[in-house]
Amino acid sequence: MRPHGTGSGLAAGDVTPAVLAIGRPDFPNVLIETLRRQAGVGHCMVFALSRAGAASCLLDAGNIPTGSDLGAAYAGQFHESDPNRDALFEGAGSAPIMLPSFAPRMYGARYRKIFFADSGIVDKCATAIWVDDTCFYVNFYRIAAQGRFSDAQRAQLRAIAPAIGASVARHFQHSTAAPEQNLPALFATRVPLADLTPREQEVCRHILLGLSSEAISQALGISLHSTLTYRKRAYERLGISAQNELFSIVLRLLAGPSRLN
Repeated sequence: MRPHGTGSGLAAGDVTPAVLAIGRPDFPNVLIETLRRQAGVGHCMVFALSRAGAASCLLDAGNIPTGSDLGAAYAGQFHESDPNRDALFEGAGSAPIMLPSFAPRMYGARYRKIFFADSGIVDKCATAIWVDDTCFYVNFYRIAAQGRFSDAQRAQLRAIAPAIGASVARHFQHSTAAPEQNLPALFATRVPLADLTPREQEVCRHILLGLSSEAISQALGISLHSTLTYRKRAYERLGISAQNELFSIVLRLLAGPSRLN
């Protein structure tokens, strides 16, 4: 299976690297690189908002030099005047939330000056997901040197937002990955992946890492025909027909017993 669509070798909409980085120290860097490849995101910030009114900045990664200061300012007081706040709390539940398109007029004068004019931010998109009493609020930014998001980039962000939000929430719920969360152990212990034969599991793990069928054959020392056969059998056992469906199974299992959809 050869990926299509991006120069990195990842298919359009493929956020597998970020999912596989859940619980690892390099998760912020992997996340922003994935977002940059898939939708031209320059900077990402994640906030945790509680029903009781508390806020904290969990992640600040990308190309805004004052990002940490902005995160502290937002968590300190400006979260209370965020025009998206009502939509975040009204949307509380298990489903991902996609916030309205960015418009400067939505924000007060002081907010606009600090968070947009002074920082060089010219556009943002955002998604959120509630887990129990915590809202994980994920913001995607572009600065003046990049220009605004294109329609295609916005559409791409809408497409990947549920997986990105779930991955972020899972990462910060479990900042240290449990042993069973590494990929080989996931295949060895969690149904339906554990129902595959050892060779089918190997092929699927390499597919998740973005390798083409030819590269998988070389890595495993088997013929291309054998690789395609193992992939076909694995997909039949799993009841799927494409790589994105395999990714969805892994994401669901990584979400484990927590209430992530």
